[in-house]
Order: sequence, then C-alpha cells, then structure tokens
Amino acid sequence: MPIVKDLSTYKNVWVFAEQRQGKIMKVAIELLGEGRKLAEKTDSKLCAILLGHETDDLARELVAYGADKVYVADHELLKDFTTDGYTKVISEAIDEIKPEIILMGATHIGRDLAPRVAARVDTGLTADCTQLEIDSEDNKILQTRPAFGGNLMATISCEKHRPQMSTVRPGVMDKSDRDDSREGEIIKLDVKLSEEDIRTKVIKFVKQEKELVSLTDAEIIVSGGNGLGSIDGFKLIGELADKLGGVVGSSRATVDAGWIDHSHQVGQTGTTVKPVIYIACGISGAIQHLAGMQNADIIIAINKNPNAPIFDVADYGIVGDLYEVIPQLMESIDNGENLVSLFKEA
Repeated sequence: MPIVKDLSTYKNVWVFAEQRQGKIMKVAIELLGEGRKLAEKTDSKLCAILLGHETDDLARELVAYGADKVYVADHELLKDFTTDGYTKVISEAIDEIKPEIILMGATHIGRDLAPRVAARVDTGLTADCTQLEIDSEDNKILQTRPAFGGNLMATISCEKHRPQMSTVRPGVMDKSDRDDSREGEIIKLDVKLSEEDIRTKVIKFVKQEKELVSLTDAEIIVSGGNGLGSIDGFKLIGELADKLGGVVGSSRATVDAGWIDHSHQVGQTGTTVKPVIYIACGISGAIQHLAGMQNADIIIAINKNPNAPIFDVADYGIVGDLYEVIPQLMESIDNGENLVSLFKEA
C-alpha cells in the first residue's frame, strides 16, 4: 500500500550543501540565495544539510551565506561522496525532520543523489529547474524546467507527497551574499553508518592531465559556433578571450564536429552559464543554446546573418564576418577602449 503522509508536518526549505574535498560548491551558495526567497514566501526557515568529515568551518560558512540552520552529518565514511552513504544519511534525516522543500544542484553528484533520495522517501523530483516559485494559494512550489528539447517550458508541482524536491543547474540562480556577522544554529545529526552500508569505496582521486574550463565561474565567456567554419577559428576566439581575461565557450555543433572539447559547451546539453559578458561568435542561437546563456548580464552577438535568432536575446550585435570584426575589436581593446563602450558607440 502507498505511504500516506500528513503534509502539514513538513516545514522549512533545505539546501543540500554539496562539498568536495573540503570546499563548498558554488551551486550550493546559489541555492541558498534562491532558497531564501522560497523560505520567506512560505514563512519558514532556510536550512542547509552538510555531509562530510570535520566540516565545522564549512557549517559556519553556510550560516554566513544565509542558512538559519545547518544540519551537519559528520562521519569518516562521509568524507568523500558515495551514493549509498549519502542517500542513507539524507533519507533518514528527511524522515526524522520532515523538510517541505529540498533543493540540490544538478551536478554529477546531485543528479546521482537526488533521484535515489526521492525514491527512498517516496516523493517526486523535478530535474534541471530554471525557475522556482511559490503558489500563493496553497504554498506549493512551482518548478519550471525545459521540456521537449527546450522547445517549451513545463511547470510541475508535487501535489500529494513531501518533501518537494528539485535539482537546479549551476549558474541559473543568483548567489547569496556572504555576511560573516550572521548568526545561525548548527545541529549535529546522529549518523548511523557502517562500511557494510556502502557498496563502493573511493580509492583515490585521479586528476585529468588537461585542465578543464570553468564556465560556471567565468565572468566573461567568448563562444564560437558553426560560423567559425573550422577548428582553426577557435584560435581567434581564444585570442579574444585571453585579451578580455575570459574563457572559451562553444556551441554543441562545434563539439559534435570535434573542434573543441565538451567541457567548453554552453547550452541545455552542456553548461548553463551566467557571466557578466557573453560574446557569441558565429552562433545562430538555437533554443538549446539560448537556454544555457540567456541569463548573462550582457550578451554580444557577432553573426553574418541579420536574421539569426541570437540577435533576439542580444543586448548588442554586429552583423558581419567575425574574422573581420574580432581583429578590429582586439585592436580597439589594445588601444585601451572599453568593450561595452565600443558597442554603445557603434
């Protein structure tokens, strides 16, 4: 028989504070910012749940970023992420404390952990949300995500089960501001965990020889698309990114063509980004790409086609050959001119 839950016993907003090797992930800070809005609208507390070993400093950091309460699960077997260990501890905490809303980052860890926890506590999960709102009539969370390849947006609610769970892509929400004078409650959970509960062991971490690009942290991204014409076009894109102190991004088409590594891909099937400046060079603006970069503060587009969809979301645009436009931009930058000012004057 299905489990019957008294929904009125569930309260507060939880954020899974993902940490790796003793560092809080940026997405957790973004979720604290979004969680604060949800907590205020539901007249509840914003809480973080932190798993690891010897994480007192991280717990205080979460308070500084806005958590009213931090539930800490401290155990040697939680030092490194394992699916079994984290699922067991979080599920047991949910059953005991009964949060109403749980937010997790749509990272490799979050995408592994969230569905397992949801199944364990008998609730639903909406993945890859881009917008979260509270229904003013009954305080349900309305979870919006792209559907059908990004061609439409679906809004989903969890009517009969609790907690209401969402994963959110990194770079979608605004980060919470840090205030070290904030006060909050740090609560140690009673962790019941043994080696027999965990079917896998972390033997060692193997770092990749090449350093992958950090798109989610970049303030300036210069991206190239099919309009580059060949792999050689990314040399020019890289030069512009270097002059601006930014990083190189790309469209899916260029990754599929083998011109650049997938770690540079921006879009629905790549990385969702929110930089200060996003420069799209030779990118037409398919909806799947727009879903990953349209929240940038300033979007600059360079494209030969005046009807390219990218111009619909761009703040500034140049219709022209990128191989002529970009060298002129770099020359102006070398002369000490401000990039955005150049477009305002154009």
